[in-house]
Amino acid sequence: MTRTASAFWLNESGNGEVRQVALPEPGPGEVEVRTLFSGVSRGTETLVFRGGVPENQYAVMRAPFQEGDFPWPVKYGYLNVGVVEHGHLRGRTVFCLYPHQTRYVVPETSVTPVPDSVPASRAVLAGTVETAVNAVWDARPLIGDRIAVVGGGMVGSSIAAVLATFPGARVELVDADPAREEVARKLGVGFALPGNALDGCDLVFHASATEPGLTTALDLLAPEGRVIELSWYGDRKISVPLGEFFHSRRLTIRSSQVGTVGRPDRTYAERMAVALDLLSDDRFDALITGHSAFEELPAVMPKLADGEIPALCHRIDYGQAHVSE
Repeated sequence: MTRTASAFWLNESGNGEVRQVALPEPGPGEVEVRTLFSGVSRGTETLVFRGGVPENQYAVMRAPFQEGDFPWPVKYGYLNVGVVEHGHLRGRTVFCLYPHQTRYVVPETSVTPVPDSVPASRAVLAGTVETAVNAVWDARPLIGDRIAVVGGGMVGSSIAAVLATFPGARVELVDADPAREEVARKLGVGFALPGNALDGCDLVFHASATEPGLTTALDLLAPEGRVIELSWYGDRKISVPLGEFFHSRRLTIRSSQVGTVGRPDRTYAERMAVALDLLSDDRFDALITGHSAFEELPAVMPKLADGEIPALCHRIDYGQAHVSE
């Protein structure tokens, strides 16, 4: 008989459902994972949820284990933590870039063991912390740098958390939402609203995905300063203020995208291992701002997309996910 698992699929803008999907038997070199937790990356996943991926970016935006094609129907997601129940790593808690699904079979090389010092419920952040690690590798900050992170969402807050203990650095999280001040406090960095942010920055990470945020990022730079742009704008056109002081201050805007490793001497697997090691720090718990049961995803996702549920990372809890036959 065919074995099945339950998976969350997006059918059309604003509509998702839990479907039964075939679950193959694990073969040589493969593992079967029972999901404990997955995470909703609010920025990217809600962009996909509302059908905002530009057609010319369909290939770039594919998740590693995505099924279906943009815009719909599609099974999308990449923050998954579970327990290996069949395969070489049996009994180990692992992280995988897999969508929201109760069980799945993947190559053993696609999972990363979670260190014993990292709770499984926190390990769902690994994919986003990996993006933050890559951004820091791209930026190569120096001891004593004056650094701002504009945009206190999941990616921006992860970058602030990674940099919070950087030697001699002044790190400030900048966001238009005053509620982000509590997140900054828990992470151990400064906080400011855009109009009150400290300028003279050597380095600014921009992750707000807004035109005003990018303008603020440029405004905060000292001469020769750099903006590391992590925002994904989807199908929106934005204006970049390249007049005024952009040339006279010799400013730089550089993109950072997790699809390429920011250091040529590191592999994707090594970068993921670094991210998981960093998650031993319980300050990262501040980035998990809510949780729901897997069965509630069809009702929860629209609320995350329209902001009714404010969130950085919203955790999905699976309980005992049994296989059906």
